[in-house]
Amino acid sequence: MTVASLAEALSALPEVGAWQLVPGSAGGTLLVAGPAGTAGVGSDDVAHAEDEKAVEAAAASGDTAVTGTNLPELPRLMGLLDETALLTMARVLDRTRLFRTPEPCAASDVMTALGTAPRHAWIVRRWLRTLAEEGRLGHDPATGRYRDLTAPDRVAYARARRALDRARHGMGYPESMTRFFLTAADRLPLLLQDRTSLQEVLFPQGRTDTAEGNYRDSAPSRWANHAAAELIAHQARRREGGGRPLRVLEAGAGVGGTTEAVLTALGSAPVDYLFTDVSRFFLQAARTRFGARPGLRQALFDVNADPVAQGLAPASHDVILAANVLHNARHVGRALAALRELLVPDGLLVLVESCREHYQALTSMYLLMSPQPDEERWFTDLRAGQDRVFLTETEWAEQFDASGFRPLPVLPPAGHPLTALGQFVIAGRPRPGHGRPDPDRVARALAPLPGATRPVRVHAVDRVPSTTTSGATR
Repeated sequence: MTVASLAEALSALPEVGAWQLVPGSAGGTLLVAGPAGTAGVGSDDVAHAEDEKAVEAAAASGDTAVTGTNLPELPRLMGLLDETALLTMARVLDRTRLFRTPEPCAASDVMTALGTAPRHAWIVRRWLRTLAEEGRLGHDPATGRYRDLTAPDRVAYARARRALDRARHGMGYPESMTRFFLTAADRLPLLLQDRTSLQEVLFPQGRTDTAEGNYRDSAPSRWANHAAAELIAHQARRREGGGRPLRVLEAGAGVGGTTEAVLTALGSAPVDYLFTDVSRFFLQAARTRFGARPGLRQALFDVNADPVAQGLAPASHDVILAANVLHNARHVGRALAALRELLVPDGLLVLVESCREHYQALTSMYLLMSPQPDEERWFTDLRAGQDRVFLTETEWAEQFDASGFRPLPVLPPAGHPLTALGQFVIAGRPRPGHGRPDPDRVARALAPLPGATRPVRVHAVDRVPSTTTSGATR
């Protein structure tokens, strides 16, 4: 796509003050914003006060869900899980024998010795940087090379693995999670080489109990799921008497850990609940698990593709829920803009997101987040080139604001014991788009451009992100 010809066409549209071209495998997406200072911030004190009450009720619901759990103890237990992961990284690196000599080595040398598949190279780079930051690996910033690895002996490592099970139990994970962590650790060389897959470890014989333990049973997940469910139940109550069911789209519903909490919170309220995922495996599991629930439907849906092309209409949903999935969006600004257009004006977007990196994930769940072998690009937003997956809660709030949402207070609130674990509920409502360009008008103006030059999607936003991979502002 020729950026110059696109820029020339957009320069004829005075309502477009800034734009960004987001690359994609199916063609580029254009994000357009109005001239500086024209985005409507809106103000509705009654709505804000009502949302604050809903957020307080959501936090109380989360606390109730973990009654009996020693919350102040959880950060220490997570530290034990992370310590085991650090020792596992060091053990795997030590087996390459690269660090048993005084000669420093480059990250590329480590990847070659491990036989790392290109799509997992970012994980090895994160291991090296993490161990260096933790003082367990020497790093020369001038050359970028590493040396002097501190690796545990067999006895110390066995002791750490036993502590992992105690920590797992205290965190509320089921016993299957211990098997998952240990099996993933034992298979790491093969996993990095793509000679086996983490899906086989997470879903042994097609069972979902291990994944359910991660996304439903652990204390942080229980808290977040019930808090998110209360926000959605509040949305249902404020719409009572509306004459139709609450229309909910759950994107990337997976094993349904959050779904279960939401359906329970909604009780007998009439609902049109669209349970979606990119995998038919999860849709079939949902039919088995929730099949008797009135108003529940299943469909394939990919947050990285055009929702309209997937059969979803603009302004067709009252609530969109995305639990532990939107970090997989290759460009979160594009994904948020697309989801905003699916919501009614007073709709609600609810995310559950990890906003802290835990080392345990670097030896397990992160392997699910590597780009696919045939992907030309990975992340094209503010994470581009950074070897990271998750956004911070502050970055999510900024992305919400730029994409045309009014962010609600993030949960758990500041000072809560669970904030240290980094699992957050992030919600927002569509903001009135005063001064926001009309995407259809922009698309019509670009229609004369050659097909290879013309973007396949146009989304209006309130502000183009300052970190871009292509595009321009004017």
